[in-house]
Amino acid sequence: MFLDYFALGLLVFVVLVLFYGIIAIHDIPYEIAKGREHPHQDAIHYAGWVSLFTLHALWPFLWIWATLWRKERGWGFHRLEEEQHDLHHRLEKLIDQVESLQHEVNSLKQHSATEQHTDKPEEK
Repeated sequence: MFLDYFALGLLVFVVLVLFYGIIAIHDIPYEIAKGREHPHQDAIHYAGWVSLFTLHALWPFLWIWATLWRKERGWGFHRLEEEQHDLHHRLEKLIDQVESLQHEVNSLKQHSATEQHTDKPEEK
């Protein structure tokens, strides 16, 4: 009789530990996001609760989403933005150079045309 109650108590204990363990596990991405001051931490938290109903199918994606953000570097794309900014300035300089070269070519063409026009002997 004692062993029956002990087994029942053990079964209830295991079920409760598993239940609360699953709930604690689903909150790990939210805790990561909260610790990193993630801008989408509320969305990660809500998606974690939705993930409970999908048997944690979303959970790995929430983990990735939570770990991508860092307060000091954001999403980590600053280097890419800087490179694009530098390329944009280089492109502007090249466009300015091409325009000045086109202007110079046009002025040389005009100068050449006026020289050819003045070098022709006049017909009488």
